[in-house]
Amino acid sequence: MRPLFHPELVNDPFGDPALYVDCLFERRALLFDLGDIRALPPRKLMRLSHVFVSHAHMDHFMGFDWLLRIVLARDRDMHLFGPPGFVAQVEHKLAAYTWNLVHNYATPLTLHVTEIEPGKSARRATFRCRNAFRREDNRESPATDVLVAEPLFRVRCTLLDHRTPCLGFSLEESLHVNVWKTRLLERGLAPGPWLAAAKRAVLEGRPDDTPISAQGEDGRLHTLPLGVLRQEVFRVVPGQKIAYVTDVVHHPENARRIVELALGADLLFIESPFLDEKAERARERCHLTARQAGELARAAGVKQVIPFHFSPIYRGKEDLLRAELERAFRGEGA
Repeated sequence: MRPLFHPELVNDPFGDPALYVDCLFERRALLFDLGDIRALPPRKLMRLSHVFVSHAHMDHFMGFDWLLRIVLARDRDMHLFGPPGFVAQVEHKLAAYTWNLVHNYATPLTLHVTEIEPGKSARRATFRCRNAFRREDNRESPATDVLVAEPLFRVRCTLLDHRTPCLGFSLEESLHVNVWKTRLLERGLAPGPWLAAAKRAVLEGRPDDTPISAQGEDGRLHTLPLGVLRQEVFRVVPGQKIAYVTDVVHHPENARRIVELALGADLLFIESPFLDEKAERARERCHLTARQAGELARAAGVKQVIPFHFSPIYRGKEDLLRAELERAFRGEGA
């Protein structure tokens, strides 16, 4: 099974938080948090369609300026999501620059910014390069925990406590369509770009009589009903789930929400700044310990847990953090 999502932490575990997720076959990517992202080459930044910011502490949001610098004057729409107050924070960043020449740009950049308080409200605004990034199109609507819902995937969030509102996120593939290559060849069909369109038709729930143009091994196009491919060539299985949690204090309500968000995830990226011997320091700074992160991962039943956002006091001793998390994840004693 070739996964749709290919996640990678942008920085080492001591660096600013940022998770880049490349979407296979989609020619685009998603980004969770906007810390120092200079390690990402421009070609990767220009693939971004959606950016999800947990909160606006500097190590999670300073990369906004660099991202803007790279995509400025590009003909694209980019969607950004953050916690309550996020629209104004983006507006203030944009207002810090002078935009008197942007009307000369041949291609427009548009930012669609949403601040979310799950279960309460979602506030949205648009910032267009050609309009000197003045705030427009202000809207407010009831909020759900679903930020993005597309045929291939959805992104959900939950509101967590970091002594300021902080969002945790899950990225969930709707379903995954595998190709039986032997059956494909038995039908005289060749792999190719046409398969992506056929898979999308399956995920969108198109009827069985939907015609699909398929590339044959003879080089010619053949038209087949989608139902034939669905029954003979494709195998539909549950999709990937990736959860991302950082900068949270450990208390029962946060724990409940994290477990609910990450339940059954294939991958959980979770902050682990301190060893449990410094639990009081972690609590004071509204962070988790590695042991707490491992216990939350175990309670959520995730398949794999990846720690990050280590405190610099453990530089050169990061194996201690990983070991503590793994013991808690496996349910072993301290």
